[in-house]
Parts: sequence; C-alpha cells; structure tokens
Amino acid sequence: MQAWQVHENGEPGKVMRLEEVARPTPGEGQVLLKVRAANVNFPDVLMARGHYQVRPPLPFTPGVEICGETEDGRRVIANPALPHGGFAEYALADAAAVLPAPDALDDAEAAALHIGYQTGWFGLHRRARLEAGETLLVHAAAGGVGSAAVQLGKAAGARVIGVVGGADKAAVARELGCDTVIDRRAEDVVAAVKEATDGRGADVIYDPVGGDAYTQSAKTVAFEGRIVVVGFASGSIPSPALNHALVKNYSILGLHWGLYNTKNPALVQHCHEQLTELAARGAIKPLVSERVPLSEAAAAVQRVGDGHTTGRVAVVPGLTSQEHAQNGASA
Repeated sequence: MQAWQVHENGEPGKVMRLEEVARPTPGEGQVLLKVRAANVNFPDVLMARGHYQVRPPLPFTPGVEICGETEDGRRVIANPALPHGGFAEYALADAAAVLPAPDALDDAEAAALHIGYQTGWFGLHRRARLEAGETLLVHAAAGGVGSAAVQLGKAAGARVIGVVGGADKAAVARELGCDTVIDRRAEDVVAAVKEATDGRGADVIYDPVGGDAYTQSAKTVAFEGRIVVVGFASGSIPSPALNHALVKNYSILGLHWGLYNTKNPALVQHCHEQLTELAARGAIKPLVSERVPLSEAAAAVQRVGDGHTTGRVAVVPGLTSQEHAQNGASA
C-alpha cells in the first residue's frame, strides 16, 4: 500500500515521503481500517518537526484523525495508533476507541469531527462551563480548531466574538456565525473586544494560539471569566502572571483532550453522542475547505503548518489528482 513516511524530523514538506510499504498488521485489541479520509491537524505538523509531546518511532506515518472503513464494512472515525497513521491507504486503531461515523456527515467532514470538536466540547462545556447568553471569544476562529469552537459556542446559545488574521479569514468567520469578527492584522484586538462588550470583556476565551493571543486574552477576560488554554499554534508558550489572575478574579484552564481517552473514555463516548446529535440537526458541520488526494498530503500538512489554511484540509486516498483539479480545491 501507499503511505507517507517520516524518516527524520523537519518541515513536513521536506521530510514526508510517499512510499510503498506493507499493510500494517493489527496487534491485540487493534483493528485494520481502510482510510476513507484523513484530516490534517496541527499535531501532524509538530510530530514531523519532532516538537510534539508524542514522538512516534522513526519512520512513522502521520495522520491522527480519520474516517475509515472496518473489514466488515462499517464506517467509523478514529485516532490511528501510531506509527501507523492516517496518511496512508490503511491505518490501525484501538478497537475500543473506534466510534461510528455520523450519517449526517460525509467522509471528510466525519474525519474532521473528532479531535477539534471533542476538544471544543470538553473545553467549553466540561472545563469552562459555558452558559447560554455568555460571551465567548475564539482566537483563530477561521481555523480548524477555532471554527469548531465557534459552532459549538453558537449551538450553546453564546454570543461569539471571533479573532482572525486577514480579510479572507474574517469572511469565513462571519459565515460560521460569529456575532463580531475582529481582524487582528487591521484592528487593535483589546480595544475592539472592549468596545464589543461595553468594556466588560469575554466570559470565556478559547485560545489554541498562545503567544500574543494569550496576552490579549488576559486583557479582555471578564470578571470571573475563564481562559481555556488549548494549544500553542503560534509556537510561543506564554507564562501567565498569576497575580493578574488573582486581582481580576479569572480562571486559567488547561485542556489536553487526549487524556480523557485514558482517564474517562465513557465521557468521550458521551461527547461523541452529543456531537452526532448536533450534526444530525445541522447545528454543527465541520468546515472542510479543501479535499486533496493522498499524493498531495505532504504539501497539505505544510500549508497547515504555515498557517495558510482556513477550516480543515482532508486527505482523501480515493480522490485522484485529476478529480481534485476538476473539482477545485474547495469543498
């Protein structure tokens, strides 16, 4: 079968190689899945660079989120068991963690439902306890993780402020349903948030960016607000001033969704059921901005790493380069 392999760490576009390899053999408790679609996530970029907390042995196949097909024909979503990731024709997954793909979503959308939306659901509902009527601020609102949080926030009845970088991403954020959109390249984020909230600030801030975005969060969080730290796409890990949290009465909440898979798998199942219901009634729908064939996976991962994408990019092994060119890059 064909699979992308990383033999050394570096930029994805340089170190990912498409090779002919043997189909992986399931170990105890694992299943073999035919990959129908694999979603590109920022952890794929970090793993290629050797900067992620999980470091699979070299060589490995990236791709941490897929919609696949079991040997008995069931359509499922899963996090592949590395080093046999999803940017391949076949992947392995732990049988206990495989979830049914929602009927309301196609393969690429289903692949994109898992990590980003589970992270958003746990961040907003389990950690921040977002309530209807509260104001939610989402950094990188047009990105894969941010767009999921925007949709989940709207579904929960929150007023959503989206922060983006650039006019094109601002348009996407508006289409997603943001009540207020702030272009950080053209506006002062802190001033714009205060104006939009009459000086009160945001009750919940969802931050997958870190760096300057976290600094803005601390300045715009409301009294008794909650900042959910999801990741550091900027590459800069902030050092919060705890005295500031003390005098302003706000909470800083960490979220590593992957821990729930081992510490509370029943809650992951419950979350999936909630997401499936939301998808069935059209309250959420993953924004898949681009579907690419397997042959273009490395370039797609590099674009995500460079911050040049909106929504999700899905690698579809059954899609040919000719079909991709005929249909265009958009979903």
